Amino acid sequence: MQKGDTLYSIALEYGLDYRDLVNWNALPDNSLIHIGQVLKLTPPQPESAAAPATSTSTESTVQTIPLKIEPLAQAQVASSAVLITQPKAVKLPYSSAALAQLEQTGQAQPAPSATPSAAPGTVAEAAGVQPKATPGANASNDSGIDWIWPTQGRVIAGFDEAKNSKGLDIAGKAGQAIFAAASGKVVYSGEGLRGYGKLVIIKHNPIYLSAYAHNQLVLVKEGQTVVSGQKIAEMGDSDADQVELHFEIRKMGKPIDPMTYLPGAQK
Repeated sequence: MQKGDTLYSIALEYGLDYRDLVNWNALPDNSLIHIGQVLKLTPPQPESAAAPATSTSTESTVQTIPLKIEPLAQAQVASSAVLITQPKAVKLPYSSAALAQLEQTGQAQPAPSATPSAAPGTVAEAAGVQPKATPGANASNDSGIDWIWPTQGRVIAGFDEAKNSKGLDIAGKAGQAIFAAASGKVVYSGEGLRGYGKLVIIKHNPIYLSAYAHNQLVLVKEGQTVVSGQKIAEMGDSDADQVELHFEIRKMGKPIDPMTYLPGAQK
C-alpha cells in the first residue's frame, strides 16, 4: 500500500463500504490503522460450532475435534487481506494532473441531457427527482443498470485509464442539481478523500458503485437508500479549481469509462 492510505480509500478501491471494513476487522476507531496491520476484505465466517464429542468403552476413549473452516475468498476482491505498510493518514492523495491536461486541450464534448423535458425550475427539479432516461439508450451498457446522466453540462475532461483520469468532469453552475445516476445505497458521504472535496458514493449492487465529487452541498446521509434521478447534492468547487462535477462509475472497485454506460454518450 502507498503512503496516505485510509479505510475510505481502501473501501473505494475495492468497491466496499468502509463500515464493513470496520466491522470485519473489529476496529475500535474507523481511522485507526497501524503499520504492518492486516485488514480483512471479506466478512469473517464463523468456525464450526460443533462441540467436542466423546465415545467411551472398556478399552479406549476417542475424542472428536472440530475442524476449523477457513474463510472463502469472495469475487469482489483480489485477495482476502491487505497489508498496511505505511503510517495512517487523514486523507488520500489524489492525482488530477491528467484531468488538468485534458482541460487544456479544449476538446470537450457536450454531455447529452438526461432530462430533455425537465428544465431548471420545473416540478421535477422542485421535487428533487430527475425523470429517468429511456432504458437501453446505450447499446454498450452491459451492467444491467439503467444509468442516467447525474447532471447537465459540458464534459470538460474524459476518462483515460492510461493517464489515471478516473471519470468525467462536467462543468456547470454553483448550486446546480446533482442526481443519483441509478438507484442504490449511499455508502459514503463526507470529505475524507483529498482531491474529491465533498463526496457521495452510491453502491448499486455488489459489482457497481458511482461517485460524485466536488459538491458544495450534500443532501444524503450514509446508509440512505436513493432512487434513480433523486437529487443527492448541489454542484460546487470543493477541492477543485472550478465549479464542476467529477463523476465516476466503478466496477468491482475499478474505475471504468462512464461513457460506456450513460445514455446517448458518444465514444
